Amino acid sequence: MNLSDEFLKNILTSTKTIAMVGLSMNETRPSYFVGRYLHRRGYKIIPINAGHGGKYFFGQLVKSSINEIDEPVDMVDIFRKPEAVPQIIDDSLTKLKGLKTIWMQIGIKHETSAKKARQLGLNVIEDRCPKIEHQRLFGDLRKAGFATNIISSRL
Repeated sequence: MNLSDEFLKNILTSTKTIAMVGLSMNETRPSYFVGRYLHRRGYKIIPINAGHGGKYFFGQLVKSSINEIDEPVDMVDIFRKPEAVPQIIDDSLTKLKGLKTIWMQIGIKHETSAKKARQLGLNVIEDRCPKIEHQRLFGDLRKAGFATNIISSRL
């Protein structure tokens, strides 16, 4: 599915709270980098990792599952294998009233679950990263401005 930049910008600007399923506490894992980046950009991150439930990630209690969430969530960001997606989406649709977006990370797609969520009116993004899209669409001063100045000065 071809998603417009305007569609992605609207999601990233309207989203305030993100439940990150599969967020790693390991600082070398991509999910850690994404969580940290989004947290530093002002998003509230609700970390979900069955192996780390009860610990804290950037001041938030790590939940073992979506079923432990007791607050509004705008987006569920999935860092799990495609075969785990149906259960994650089913749990999200059942538990998270007011959920607006399901976001599946790079390499993660599940056509049946995506279709189900779309039919219920949710935005669904597959095979993309919100960190990468945020940096691309809104720029990151440490990268975008600096890199542009270097490239321009070499031309």
